[in-house]
Amino acid sequence: MRKTEEITSFFYSQYFAEGLRITMGTIIPVVICALFGEFKTGTLISLGALIVGLSDTPGAPRHRKFGMVYCTILGAITITITALCNGSLVLMTAVIAILAFLFAMLAVFNARAATIGTMCLLVMLINIDGRYGIAQEFTYLLYFLIGAAWYMIISFSIMQVRPYRLAQQELSETILQVAEYLRLKANFYDTKVDVDDNYIKLIESQIAVNAHQENLRDILFRSKRSIKDTTKEGRFLSLIFNDVIDLFEQSMTTHYDYDKVRINYGPSGILDDIKAVILKATHELDNIAYKINANRIPKPIYDLEAEIDKLRVAVDEFDKSSEQSAIPLKKILINIRSITKHIRDIYNYGQFKSVNVEKEEIQHSRKFLRNEALNWQKFRDNLSLSSSNFRHALRMSIMLSGTYLTLNLLHYPKFGTYWILLTILVILKPGFGLTKERNVQRLIGTVIGGIIGGIVLVTIPDLTARFVILIIFFLIAYSLFRVNYIMAVIFMTPYVLIMLSFTGVNPLEMAQERILDTFLGGSLAFLSSYIIFPNWESFQIRASIRSLLVANYHYLTQAIRILSDDIEDITGYKLARKEVYIASANMGSTFQRLLTEPKWRQNVTKEVNRFVILNHVFSSYTATLLTHLQDADNHHFNNAHLKQLYKALGNLEKTIALVSTNEDNPFEPFKGIGRLETEETESEDARLITEQLQFLIKISSDLQKTTMELAQKSEDFERIKLPENGETV
Repeated sequence: MRKTEEITSFFYSQYFAEGLRITMGTIIPVVICALFGEFKTGTLISLGALIVGLSDTPGAPRHRKFGMVYCTILGAITITITALCNGSLVLMTAVIAILAFLFAMLAVFNARAATIGTMCLLVMLINIDGRYGIAQEFTYLLYFLIGAAWYMIISFSIMQVRPYRLAQQELSETILQVAEYLRLKANFYDTKVDVDDNYIKLIESQIAVNAHQENLRDILFRSKRSIKDTTKEGRFLSLIFNDVIDLFEQSMTTHYDYDKVRINYGPSGILDDIKAVILKATHELDNIAYKINANRIPKPIYDLEAEIDKLRVAVDEFDKSSEQSAIPLKKILINIRSITKHIRDIYNYGQFKSVNVEKEEIQHSRKFLRNEALNWQKFRDNLSLSSSNFRHALRMSIMLSGTYLTLNLLHYPKFGTYWILLTILVILKPGFGLTKERNVQRLIGTVIGGIIGGIVLVTIPDLTARFVILIIFFLIAYSLFRVNYIMAVIFMTPYVLIMLSFTGVNPLEMAQERILDTFLGGSLAFLSSYIIFPNWESFQIRASIRSLLVANYHYLTQAIRILSDDIEDITGYKLARKEVYIASANMGSTFQRLLTEPKWRQNVTKEVNRFVILNHVFSSYTATLLTHLQDADNHHFNNAHLKQLYKALGNLEKTIALVSTNEDNPFEPFKGIGRLETEETESEDARLITEQLQFLIKISSDLQKTTMELAQKSEDFERIKLPENGETV
């Protein structure tokens, strides 16, 4: 994608749209009230709009609406409780402790509930100064409700007028992430790129792809309008999304023993040709993403069929001139052709040539959605120190209430107390790694932003010019809030300083105080993640490992189902594939967080890294095998292959047993056919299948060994009785 398109694409993106929506909801009340000489009233109204706006995260329209309503109700209740208890230091400390715990525990439900909880805590912190009487506090409550209602009017109106816009933006972002994943796959054919390093980047990319895919599913398929609408727009977006997921799977099936591929085919130069064609496919995906985001009809920029024909000729020439078998190259070529077919289909949808195509998995789309109903049993189940959410809620409760009490006893300035508590709130996260990362980002962003704010206030005395700059900084900050946190803080700090300058305080002194308060709050949050119910990833890896093993097991069983004609529809197969993607992303996230923990906690990093890579290889080879089974005539598969399949599944069963406890959901081994009614063949395809299955057996065995090593070194496995003398379970 060209730089100009990258820049304009950001202005079309959901992030800029979100920043613009929040800016409109927040700034317009201030401007209108300022015109009537009520600047403070406008600020209080804008606060309600800002709180509800920040809770309005992307998702299904219904969830967004309910989320904003719940945020408004809980925010109003929080203001009321805070107003009634502000007169007593002891009572207010107790209220902070209770509300901090309850609102932090909302994270057990989903990300939207967690955001609402954070916004309610922010409302609480804003209202704990105790300078106003009850009547005035309830007047501010009224202003909060007016601001919240104002923002909801804006958001609901945009949803009504442009119901598909958020889906377009999220689809565009998903396609860009898939394109990035495909670029990393292309790097495996570059002999200058380190294979192991590229694997780590690939796993990180897979996490991002999965997150966007799940968001897009919610946006598209939780709204009946998207699928059952008679308009072409909803059908168009749904069909493209379905092909993007299939394309992503196809990119996973282009997996081979890359070290061996490089040795066998690197000197011929044909791997460079393969990489070049894949990169052109990624440019096509970038183009599609940009056009969808810009609400334009995408048109091809390359003739990929011609490029593949050239590559096919090069492979044929290599086959004729070399003693090395060209079958792996031909398989790679088939995969690339399948990827380009999906790209061609997407372009056809853009031209509305095939928008009436019926796809079974779209009709059954609701089976792919996450169950996000508020289950209070889930809340009760997490009331235990073994729950990371419970530990985080306790830590948040202790830190906010304890800091508030201590600073008040020390007669620390009211606004300084608020800023320190705010810093603790935004920095303190469930995991140590994320707390550490947010701490550094917040401090750096505050220092740089404070300097920028000071320069603006010293050099620009004109109030109108300052207000215009404030609006620009506000828009940039909230457009980058979910993309680049440190940049968001850099622009957020000066707009706060500029806003405070309108109240008559000394801006330079205020900047110095804010930097000091941010440092104090960040230090407290960082230390608390060490000593107050610390939440180390090494204590939680067992559950992620088991989930991924079970998902891969069920994914591989789809091969036997296909062979035995036991698959009633493609939906079941794709559901198994989805579970692998989610479990892989979760395991990858766990590994990333593990790397950010102190060195003395990283006693299993090497083993977890190996486990993650082996699982990625295993799921990729499974995808390759399943694609072969679906596309090819099954007469190439024989009973020897069936035995190999069961052997790989047996290795996974033993590994799953190794990491299971009585508290886990029961695991039922698969019982399928015992014999195929097919003749034994010795075709080239049959030999290639044999090699693939042998590799699956080897990887499943390596997984078992790596998991055993993990179990022996990690504290998270202490509840499990391990086999003695290295015997298998």
